[in-house]
Amino acid sequence: MPLLTVGHRGVMGVEPENTLRSFLRAEREGFDVIELDLHLSRDGALVVMHDADVDRTTDGSGPIARKTLAELRELDAGQGERVPVFEEVAEAVSAPLQAEIKDRAAARVLARAVERLGLHERVRVISFHDDALRETRKLLPEIPIALVTGSSTPTAPERAADLGADMVSCELPRLTADVVERCHGMGIEVISWTVNTDRDLARVRELGLDGVVTDLPAVRRAIVSGAA
Repeated sequence: MPLLTVGHRGVMGVEPENTLRSFLRAEREGFDVIELDLHLSRDGALVVMHDADVDRTTDGSGPIARKTLAELRELDAGQGERVPVFEEVAEAVSAPLQAEIKDRAAARVLARAVERLGLHERVRVISFHDDALRETRKLLPEIPIALVTGSSTPTAPERAADLGADMVSCELPRLTADVVERCHGMGIEVISWTVNTDRDLARVRELGLDGVVTDLPAVRRAIVSGAA
């Protein structure tokens, strides 16, 4: 089976991350799935941004949770892009989405958006946080979920199974053949982040992974062409 290719925050290696520009580029480049991050604004909007504050990726400063959506809209998120909300991304692209949430509050708001927009077939909810995934599973029993792991990768198979997740997204340097074997033995797919080099791709092949999360269109092209 070909490797699943996931565009990380769109294609953040070549476009401003988590912007409509980045997501549209990822779709044009043919990524199988587009990954994005969600936080709640002060007035409860599902803001698409990785960090809890706006400092790194915009010309503003301060926590997202202390700003209204209107205030966030005034910021430059790179190359004149504005901070999008989840609903706008879902409308702008047709590709499947991996929506990363950080807490149970975001899980509840995302669940309502999925229900309202009928996105059950397009969205996989992903998170580092077990409680956020449990909340999602309670609210959206049929939606696919994935556990994301970094330092906790050695426990990923058992935690994912306990949560009812059929996929894990693990930090590549922390992945071992044993973790992959245990996941596959439980029927859990394994993808890894962040795969940006030929060496990374070689490791992905060696481990027998099911997919990659990458910042770069070139990685997608290498996989499709069979060069890696």
